Amino acid sequence: MSAINNNGHLPLIGIEEHFLTEEVLHIWEEAGLFATDPSTAHNAGIIGERLLDLAQGRLDLMDEAGVDVQVLSLTTPALHEISTASVDIARRCNDAIAEAMVRQPGRFQGLATLPVANPEAAALELDRCIKTLGFKGTMLSGRVGTRNLDHSDFWPIFHSAARLGAPVLLHPRTPPVAVREAYYNDLNPALNVAMATYGLGWHYDAGLQFVRLLVSGIFDRLPELQIILGHWGEMVLFYAERFSAMDRVAGLKRPVADYLRHNLYVTASGMFSANYLHQAASIVGNERLLFSTDYPYQYRPGHDARRFLNNCGLEGEALTGFAHANWQRLTQHCGSR
Repeated sequence: MSAINNNGHLPLIGIEEHFLTEEVLHIWEEAGLFATDPSTAHNAGIIGERLLDLAQGRLDLMDEAGVDVQVLSLTTPALHEISTASVDIARRCNDAIAEAMVRQPGRFQGLATLPVANPEAAALELDRCIKTLGFKGTMLSGRVGTRNLDHSDFWPIFHSAARLGAPVLLHPRTPPVAVREAYYNDLNPALNVAMATYGLGWHYDAGLQFVRLLVSGIFDRLPELQIILGHWGEMVLFYAERFSAMDRVAGLKRPVADYLRHNLYVTASGMFSANYLHQAASIVGNERLLFSTDYPYQYRPGHDARRFLNNCGLEGEALTGFAHANWQRLTQHCGSR
């Protein structure tokens, strides 16, 4: 994809764009997630229809928003609470993305769905997705059962990602029941759910997973590993100075601020704020900013994505990088190592 085509059009790649399958909906129901994870309620109605659509309806809304390419990922909580049959389900999810990529050349890319309850199998599936299906990375939706992502059980996944040059998008998921009861309850039912998910809880949870990975020393063990955080850094960047105070107790090889500039990318996730963009750039650098719309959750009509790109305050190489070149550079060697 060229920087600007012959029509003066700046290509736009959205790297956090979600989908869902009927099979995953069924397995969530069998696992009782509709009763225990309030985030599943956000996948009903028109949102649910758009998640299931990998055909013309999705393309029409991409065109309306001004997005040229969507990088598809299975929406949260993905397969993080599924153990039985998750290997086969993950393969079928990934094959569905691959088929959509073939049907619509140049419009879709993929982030691998992994059977994370079986980390060894997950590492193998990531290898297949990158080397055989041509995917660009993977997405993880926070903790797996009661285990946070820095647990040693999940090292095979991160080792595989680093070896393949495949970035890992850390996506929010709903905090555990005990956390919701302590912090996000006793308002009213609708507010309880909002506070625990998109209002606050999701983003603290995702940011915490990243911070735990960082202070656990994962980037010292795997210095090539690249992590992506949505929503302008899932709270982390806006508290970066305080996180840097952990240098004296974390026992890391480098200051916390160095890892933010060398191992972290951040993306918009449909939060189209020039102020947030420039705050993120001041911490990680313009070359680590990625575009995304968080489709379909943040879809808004009126050429919304393209309008933000045109008015975000970036120019020249910084603008081209944000639109697509940073993503292309990040993933150009994916699978070739």
